[in-house]
Amino acid sequence: MHVRTICEVLSLLALANVSPIAVKNLAGARWSWPVDGGLTFFDHRPLFGASKTVRGVGSSVLITSIGAVVMGMDWDLGAKIAAWSMGGDLFSSFCKRRLGLAAGSRATGLDQIPEALFPVVAVHHALSLSVPDIAVIVAIFMIGEMGLSVLFFRWHLRERPY
Repeated sequence: MHVRTICEVLSLLALANVSPIAVKNLAGARWSWPVDGGLTFFDHRPLFGASKTVRGVGSSVLITSIGAVVMGMDWDLGAKIAAWSMGGDLFSSFCKRRLGLAAGSRATGLDQIPEALFPVVAVHHALSLSVPDIAVIVAIFMIGEMGLSVLFFRWHLRERPY
């Protein structure tokens, strides 16, 4: 088990996923263009929904890249983790829209696993992560994200407690 690397990856995942929330709270409605451009899928539902913005994806990649450098890692590792995490978030949103779930609705597992699994698989070779390391990262991220979501709601940083 690579405890230090696991902690570093979890820190970058947290940064990647908190950045869009923090920037949204600072910027308000400014620069909140939806990633899907308002397009709908053949089922007439949004591809991702208006809550998935270019601002959120961009801020995640930028801030996580800077965070990686501050932690003594390569900026591109931070960018890759953030981009894949945001890709996982978009995948979750796409699936939730197909299931008829509204933006911001809860789907335990679907809301957390892709956001952690996609980036960790993408960087596992570069960081020499084993399958148990990956499983630990995903499990800790899932539990942590659910707990932090409740706190963010209490602190009025999120609109819903999940």
